[in-house]
Amino acid sequence: VQLQASGGGLVQAGGSLRLSCAFSSVTFSSYDVGWFRQAPGKEREFVAHVNWSASVTHYAHSVKGRFTISRDNAKNTVYLQMNALKPEDAAVYYCAAASSALDFSKYDYWNFAKYDYWGQGTELTVSS
Repeated sequence: VQLQASGGGLVQAGGSLRLSCAFSSVTFSSYDVGWFRQAPGKEREFVAHVNWSASVTHYAHSVKGRFTISRDNAKNTVYLQMNALKPEDAAVYYCAAASSALDFSKYDYWNFAKYDYWGQGTELTVSS
């Protein structure tokens, strides 16, 4: 399984951007997918999660209401629509896939160790 994240760039505060994560696997539709980010000097943090059927999503409190995760299983792609961007959203964004079922009651989707496959990251810069 290979993941290719793209769509990062420079945007002004208040602006929007959409990240994409393309999968190589034919079994893409069976994977839960998460987006994580890591800013310089900070730990990697959870951003958003979508389950295999797109029937369940989760968001970090810091992005809820501004970011939307979605997926198109026919295109083997997961998206992260980011609106009302803030300077604190600047980071390298990574998409990741989980091959095993995530236990939502245990907040597994927050835990980067639960994800088996990772993309290379795409960088978002937000100017104030």
